[in-house]
Parts: sequence; structure tokens; C-alpha cells
Amino acid sequence: MLYSLARPFLFALDPESAHTFSLAALDRAHKLKLLKPAADLPVCPTKVMGLSFPNPVGLAAGMDKNGEHLDALASLGFGFIEIGTVTPQAQPGNPKPRLFRLRDAHAIINRMGFNNKGVDALVRNLKRMKYRGILGINIGKNAATPMASAMEDYLACLSAVYAHASYVAVNISSPNTRNLRELQEVEALDGLLGGLKGRQQELADIHGRYVPIALKIAPDLNNEQISAISALLRRHRIDGVIATNTTLDRDRVEHLRHGQEMGGLSGKPLRQKSTTVIRQLYTSLQNEVPIIGVGGILSANDAEEKIFAGAKLVQIYTGLIYRGPEIVSNCVRRLCNQSTK
Repeated sequence: MLYSLARPFLFALDPESAHTFSLAALDRAHKLKLLKPAADLPVCPTKVMGLSFPNPVGLAAGMDKNGEHLDALASLGFGFIEIGTVTPQAQPGNPKPRLFRLRDAHAIINRMGFNNKGVDALVRNLKRMKYRGILGINIGKNAATPMASAMEDYLACLSAVYAHASYVAVNISSPNTRNLRELQEVEALDGLLGGLKGRQQELADIHGRYVPIALKIAPDLNNEQISAISALLRRHRIDGVIATNTTLDRDRVEHLRHGQEMGGLSGKPLRQKSTTVIRQLYTSLQNEVPIIGVGGILSANDAEEKIFAGAKLVQIYTGLIYRGPEIVSNCVRRLCNQSTK
């Protein structure tokens, strides 16, 4: 109810200012103990990637890039939170404006470009947080790093965040870092996954703890590409796959204001495309690699659709902006109810 009252004010702000304001207000409300505890939500432990998630509904990466708002976000009832994308060095991202609402489509276009304060700042923030739930840390490469050296950035981030993560998400699918999606091509991905698995084993030996790795892929892949990626995920024994990132497809929004802005499209127009990729992955992976479904979840029905398509967990981002925190509890209740049937 509070969000329905605040939304007109937030939507009167430019989207990036509204994002910053909302997180600051959430932090303030959490400190003042004004947020309704999520303790009344059902608990339906879901084991994925060797981890026990209290419920299958998570927050997708991008909302809290630097791990500064974990404690407040956790109060909304998420079963897990993914932060980032973080890069080895701080970078400002792409020029503003770079975030656009498409209200009629319940969608967002962003071209943020991995704006973040760098992996060392993220680690410092995590040490101050009280949150001890399931934490995913999403890693990427710096824009200035040549593609030929991309693996070095991923390995540096993996090493830096390993001790603080429940799992690490490898983002090779953002459309907002030039040529990044080339890493989804077979030869490049084969080398990257091999390097990541080798470093993962080294770090597991050092820390005495195995931290799963999940690969985040794009929705704009054809059947052949999905099959090839699935084969590599199985061959390298990657622990999970996140499907999907934002799309470059504008077929459903090109007629709308901001519909032709450059960047990745998320929200309702992405729902069907993301679910289709999940179904194809589920078939190709033969249940060997669990799927985290994300893209266009604006209701409990949408979350359930992802699970029925083959996902073990789901993540929300744009739905939180358009529907408010209530979407989290709605999805948790629906999916927990399904798990008991």
C-alpha cells in the first residue's frame, strides 16, 4: 500500500534518480524498523547448486551493484540476493541518460554499462553488512579491458569475491559493454569456462569451501547457440545457468516512447522470450545444470511459468519497480504453495 502511494512521486523523477532515492528510503525505513518483517512468509527450502535457499524467489543483479543495501533489501522477503555486476576497477558506466521507463509496456531499457565502484569497494561494503543469507555476486569485465584479456578480469573478480559469495554469477550477456556477448561464442566460452573452473578449484582448496559458479546468458540466442552453450555447461560442470539477461529485441516496444533507445530491454516484453530460452535449456541440459529463471516476472503467475518451464529458482528486478515489494511475497507464497502439492 505504501508503495502504491509512493509510486507516482517516484515515477515523476527520472528513473536513475528514482532508483537512488528508493534505495536510500528503503535503508532509512529499515534502520527505523518501519518495514514489515518478512518472517510471516512461508519457508520452503529449495536445494540448488548445493545451497539451501529458504525460498526460490531472488533479487536479480543490477539493483544493488555495490552491495550497499543488502540488509534493507533482505527485509522484503527474498530467498536470495544477487549483487553486482562488479568489475575489477571502478568505472562510471555509459553517459546519462541511460535508464528509460516504458510505462505502457511495463518495461525498462537500460544501457548502464556496469557502472560500479569496483570489486574492492564491494568487498568492503559486504564486511559492514549484517546479511547472512544466500548471496550471489555477479562479475563482469571492465569496458576498457580488451576482449582478448577478458578472462583476466573475470578471474580477478572471482578471486576477490570468492570468500564472500554463496555463489558467483558470470555475466557475459549484458548488451551494454561493447562486444561482451562475443564471449557466448563456442571457442571463447570454452576457454573462459575452463579458466573459471580451474580457478574455482584453486580457491576451493585455499578457502576450504566450494562456491558454485552460474553463467548468465542472453535471451537473443537461437536454438543452435543454446544447444552449444548447454554442451559446454555440462562439459565444464558449471553449477548453474541464469536465463536470461535483457534483450535487444524491440518488436513489442518500438512504437512506444523510448522504445528505440539503445540498451537492454527488461520487463513484460521479455517474459515470453526468456521463458522460451528456459524451456530450450531444460531440454538441452538434461537436468544436469539447474536453471535460475529471470525476465519479465511481474506477477506470481509469471514466476510459476518460469518454474513450469524448467527453472529451479526465479529472480525479480523490473517487476519490483512496477509492482512494488508486494510482488516478492506474492511470488513466494505461490511457489511455496506449489512445492507442497
